[in-house]
This record gives sequence, structure tokens and C-alpha cells, in this order.
Amino acid sequence: MLKPKAPMRDDKIYDLEERTAVFGEKIIDFVKTLPKNVINNELIRQIVRAGTSIGANYNEADGAESKRDFRHKIAICKKEAKETKHWLRMIARANPNKKAECKELWSEAQELTLIFSSILSPKKDKK
Repeated sequence: MLKPKAPMRDDKIYDLEERTAVFGEKIIDFVKTLPKNVINNELIRQIVRAGTSIGANYNEADGAESKRDFRHKIAICKKEAKETKHWLRMIARANPNKKAECKELWSEAQELTLIFSSILSPKKDKK
């Protein structure tokens, strides 16, 4: 069952489950616009795996059995977001006409990386 969409500010979704799902959908929609050739075929395969697994791993983290399991799954989310940025850079290089779209997706992947980094960072003791 789909959850209702969270309130949005500046067109950003603040429900992380929805945001990671929408990001994966945008990756899928984007790669459908790329021409099929020997270079793009491999790049497409890699970015679809990395970009869509962010949401899957976030859902796994949401159902984690322990704090350790939760942190591990969030660390995987962060790793996959960083990997997605790499593949977007390679796609932009292989398809200069798609550079603007790659930059937009890269920015969202960067924001997700920062969010997951923040979740993983140790909390400072309150005084």
C-alpha cells in the first residue's frame, strides 16, 4: 500500500521512504532516454542497480532488527548514493547532451548521501 505523500517545501519530499522511491523512479525514467550502445548499456545497468537500491535498503533499514542492523543498512544506502553519483558522472561524460539531467540527479544523490551521513554521525551529548 502506498503512503500518502508528505508535505513538500521547495519541491523536496521530506518522507525519506517516498523520496528514495521517487529518486529510483527518476533514475529509471532517465536511463530510458539514453541511446543504447556498448558504453551506455553497462552504465545503465550499473546506475539502475545503485540508484534503485537506495530505496530498497532504506526500507530494509526501516525494518531493522537492531540498532547495529539499522546502521549497517543506512551505511549501504549512503554507499549506493555515492556510487550513483559516480555513474551519473560517467553517463554525463559518455552523453554530453544529458549533462544537465545528470547534474540534477547528482544533486539529489548528494543530498541523500548527506542525509544518510547525518543519520550515521554520532550524536553529540546534550549538556
